[in-house]
Amino acid sequence: MNKSTDIRIVDISTNLENILYRTPMKFGGRVVTDVTLFNVDVTVETRDGRRGAGHGSMPVGNAWGWPSTIEPGDRTLDAMIRLGELVAKSAGQLQQQSHPIELVHDLSHDYVSLTQQVVSEMGLGEDIPRLAQLVAASPIDAAINDAYGDALQANAYNLLSREYMNRDLGHFLEGKLAGHYLDEFTLRTPKPTMPLYHLIGALDPLTDADLDQPLHDDVPETLGEWIVADGLTHMKIKLAGDDLNWDVARVAAIENVNLEFQQQRGCQQWWYSTDFNEKCANVQYVLDFLQKIQEVSPTAFERIQYIEQPTNRDLKAFPENKMHEAARIKPVVIDESLVDLESLELSREQGYSGVALKACKGHGEALMMGALAQHYDLFLCVQDLTCVGASFLHSASIAARIPTVTAIEGNGRQYCPRGNQGWDAKFPEMFNITDGTVGTSQLNQNGLGYRI
Repeated sequence: MNKSTDIRIVDISTNLENILYRTPMKFGGRVVTDVTLFNVDVTVETRDGRRGAGHGSMPVGNAWGWPSTIEPGDRTLDAMIRLGELVAKSAGQLQQQSHPIELVHDLSHDYVSLTQQVVSEMGLGEDIPRLAQLVAASPIDAAINDAYGDALQANAYNLLSREYMNRDLGHFLEGKLAGHYLDEFTLRTPKPTMPLYHLIGALDPLTDADLDQPLHDDVPETLGEWIVADGLTHMKIKLAGDDLNWDVARVAAIENVNLEFQQQRGCQQWWYSTDFNEKCANVQYVLDFLQKIQEVSPTAFERIQYIEQPTNRDLKAFPENKMHEAARIKPVVIDESLVDLESLELSREQGYSGVALKACKGHGEALMMGALAQHYDLFLCVQDLTCVGASFLHSASIAARIPTVTAIEGNGRQYCPRGNQGWDAKFPEMFNITDGTVGTSQLNQNGLGYRI
């Protein structure tokens, strides 16, 4: 049944912004030194004539979304940008009027054909992976949802019930959660504060002895300095996944730094997540890692909250990589693997006990996967893509509106603080960290919650 609040897209435009990192970040054997933001601006109009403007932004993130062994990084970057442009053009040509999550869901059926167009135009040696497709389209998704809230002068997270949506969750999830709507799995007001997960990359200095070339730019440079400056309580550790001794030593060294500096600030509790970025050969590596950590640094072992994507993202190609044994010790979550309903269901069969949601996979996709994960009682976390400015606020808004998510990752302030300029003045509690938390109560404005 048509609703007066259904929207059509009136206008859409895109632009790019390149920002150098303050320091390199290493993950999964790759080093990233800059970010290209894909920015989108949209105007929509409801059936009853109300107009709204929305903005979306996301790092293109080709090193993460498409770690190709065939195409060089500059080619994968260009291809994802081109795909984003084609998705935006396709969105502008949509004829139907509907809820933004429904519009983008329908639009997503075009991703494959648009991908083939890019492959043909550029003469690529491989297809653009589904994950990279989602990343390329995600800022368009965000902008449409943001504009919808502006048109209705309401927060977009409060426009997810049957009063506004024409289709229930069963339509999107092959019958699962039929009769239910996203408002049942999201909060009407954001959580007031949330702990921030600080990233410790493989190249990041832990102590002064690790500093080869100090930057002296008034930003913390060692882990100890970050702990004191930002009051850190949650830390995400990037590990090698193919060097057990290094991984164990790294976690033990991080725990030693925390024992020293947390004691100085009178903090008794802090937590870790460990991210192998798919580099572990099998679950046995994870089991050996946990056993050795428990032996070498039992306090560090106790502080590990969850383990992220230890083995290859292609779950179908590696069915032997089952996580049941590891998940009995610590939650094991999929990240790169989660691209659709099928991958979520397959991960459960293979023993994963949680999922990482990301705004860069699409706003509606994150909310739907979050709803199903809650239904299955899976461990939930929200992570970013070294998001800055609007993209970080979008990621944080998802975390603040999904009940079972307890912390938010945000490492843009570490590696790319230039990208937060302007946004940090408008939302100081989200960017100026002093007690290890971000002030997500600020994300309560119209649209996606963070309008300038």
